[in-house]
Amino acid sequence: MKICIYGAGAIGGYIAGHLAAVPDVEVSVVARGAHLAAIREKGLRVVTPERDQTVRVRATDDAAELGPQDYVFITLKSHQVAPALESIRALLGDHTSVLPPTTGIPYWYFHGLAGPFAERRLDRLDPGGAQWSALDPARVIGCVYWVGTESPAPGVVRQDGGGVSLPIGEPNGSRSERLMRLAEVMKQSGLHAPMRSDIRGEIWIKMINSLCWNPVAVLTMATLGAICARPELVALVRRMMGEAEAVAAAVGATIPVAMEKRINVTARLTHHKMSMLQDLERGRPLEIDVLRDSIVAMRELVNLETPTIDSLLDLVRLRAASI
Repeated sequence: MKICIYGAGAIGGYIAGHLAAVPDVEVSVVARGAHLAAIREKGLRVVTPERDQTVRVRATDDAAELGPQDYVFITLKSHQVAPALESIRALLGDHTSVLPPTTGIPYWYFHGLAGPFAERRLDRLDPGGAQWSALDPARVIGCVYWVGTESPAPGVVRQDGGGVSLPIGEPNGSRSERLMRLAEVMKQSGLHAPMRSDIRGEIWIKMINSLCWNPVAVLTMATLGAICARPELVALVRRMMGEAEAVAAAVGATIPVAMEKRINVTARLTHHKMSMLQDLERGRPLEIDVLRDSIVAMRELVNLETPTIDSLLDLVRLRAASI
């Protein structure tokens, strides 16, 4: 089996480092700059609470060198995907499966769904249908990247806390052969990758989590523990989540975990900094546009408003403009 991780940063490196330990799986990564140089010279080091391991993987900045793969994990930031599409094409054979990012609502969301929005393309999220054309939705296996990681040095990935989970699922909800093969390999690697019959519900959970906690973290510069210690801030997050869940329900989605349970789980991550706050502190672009575009694209379909979310995102966008 050949698996390529396109974008071997913190999340991609974590996945690659685990998969590389599975016999008969050829793992490659597409990376760049100092990170690529370090992986080539010293290997990819993955540090978790259980182990500190360095693995050797094939690393390149030219996907054409790798040829068609069985599976391609795209672990780029959302704004990096469109410029990489032509490069990613070189990894696609007749039977290649693709696992795109799911920070927000993915371009393929309505593919294979019945109802009033069947096969609807979301131009706000995929201008001109570029991703739809380059990465045929029929190739897609949905994956939600619940991975708290950071890259403290080139070629090094460190897990930040526990609770890593990578739910995977076919858009049509089936237990396909390709899905089960991937699930088995991920299990062998030590990755927790439960198969889900409704991967869209998992995608909504991840998006709502990012959409609601990230803006508060950026504006307060606080850890989740500090935020959750303030009841008024938790109430604010709860209002945002309520608005987003109303949109999800209106487009026919089911959220599989209750809001209060999700808030309680987040509150236990006392020392964790949300990813957007980490990016702010490092002077990196904030992944705010995909969250805003996702909620706007979906609410416009069902004529709903999200005033609390809009206000917080407007503040964060102004904050991001100063980076």
